Amino acid sequence: MSIELSKQTRQDAIASIERYFQENLEKYMDEKLGNIAAEALLDFFLLEIGATVYNKAVADAQEKLQGRVMELDMEVHEDEFQFWKKSNRSSNRK
Repeated sequence: MSIELSKQTRQDAIASIERYFQENLEKYMDEKLGNIAAEALLDFFLLEIGATVYNKAVADAQEKLQGRVMELDMEVHEDEFQFWKKSNRSSNRK
């Protein structure tokens, strides 16, 4: 499964990569990182580590959901066989 980004998200990511290189790595490079190179780098990251990040997010979501499911019985639990307990309380009042 490939990770697809919306056009706007893709543009924002490319701009962010270009800015990162400009502010942090340009002093180590002879050339500026252009738009095409930034886009290629984004594609590399999406293909190479995108699935790892995605899988971790899914695992984290599963863990949270499983925790909530395990708490479900406490949140919606109803005591069983309550008729006689309620009936005994009513007859004790008389």
